Amino acid sequence: MRKIIIADDEHKILMSLEYSFKKNGYDVYIARDGTEVLDFLKTMTPDVILLDIMMPNLDGYSTLEVIKQDERLKDTKVIFLSAKNNPKDIEKGLEMGADAYVTKPYSIKKLQQQIEEMFGVE
Repeated sequence: MRKIIIADDEHKILMSLEYSFKKNGYDVYIARDGTEVLDFLKTMTPDVILLDIMMPNLDGYSTLEVIKQDERLKDTKVIFLSAKNNPKDIEKGLEMGADAYVTKPYSIKKLQQQIEEMFGVE
């Protein structure tokens, strides 16, 4: 079972993504900011991290910087899921090492397909 951390400070987004990914066989972990993501990473290595950029305490960019420094997480896919849709924001996220950058609003079905394709599952 693939492990996914979903990090977002919007409750409705967390609930809909959690429901959808659990329904599709994922082991889902919920974080409301970057510090909660980093707490999970102390004890687990997820397959995927969905990371909002604008979150309290520790934002998505800072969280990704820490993730990229951890050798254990080199195979973990990180996808920014953000309302920041300016081309400069997207470019920054990808240059920092995100595997994908998805702008809100998004299709959960397309997001799941994109993740499956990253793992070579059609």
